[in-house]
Amino acid sequence: MTIDPHKPAGRGFDGTGGGNTFAMSIAESFHRVQVAYAEDERRPLFGYLASLCTFGALAGIATAAGRRRGTRLPERFTAGDTVLLAVATHKASRLLTKSSITSVLRAPFTRYEQPAGAAEVNESVRGHGVRHAAGELMTCPFCSGVWVASALTAGLVLAPKATRLVTTTLSAVAASDWLHLAYDASK
Repeated sequence: MTIDPHKPAGRGFDGTGGGNTFAMSIAESFHRVQVAYAEDERRPLFGYLASLCTFGALAGIATAAGRRRGTRLPERFTAGDTVLLAVATHKASRLLTKSSITSVLRAPFTRYEQPAGAAEVNESVRGHGVRHAAGELMTCPFCSGVWVASALTAGLVLAPKATRLVTTTLSAVAASDWLHLAYDASK
C-alpha cells in the first residue's frame, strides 16, 4: 500500500474516499459518549481529555526529571511544609484564576463580567472544545488548585529550597490579604 500525497485530504489509502476508518470510529465513539453524557448541552469533553493528557504528561516529565537526577522521594513531608503548601496552593490558585492583574493570561479564554472585590474579577468562559475547557480551568480556583499543588509538591521533591522560598512568599501574601480584610472589617 502506498500513500499518494497528492490525494485530497479525507480520501482513504485505497482511494475509496473512506478516510481513516480507525480514526473515524474513535471520533464516532467519542461523539456517542458525549451525547450520552450531556445530550443537548455542549460540554467540552474532548477539551477535558486534552487537559487530563497535559496534566499526565507534565507529571510524567517531572517524574522522569526526578529519576534522571536520582532524586529520591521523601518518606513524608513535614507539617510545616504541608501547611506552607496548602496556603501557597490556595493563594496561587486565586492569583491565577481571579486576580485582576492575571486577567491578561485568561483573556483569550474568558470574558470579563464584573469586579469581585479585593482585586479579583468575575469572568465567564468563552469558546468551545479545548478553549472552553482551558477557560474553565483558568477561572476555577478549585480546578487549578490541583495543578498548583502538584507543581509545588513536585518542586518540594526536585528543588526544595527554591520551592520553600515560593511557598513561603505565597503564604505571606495570603496572610497579608487576610490582615488587610480584617483591618477593613474593623473600621
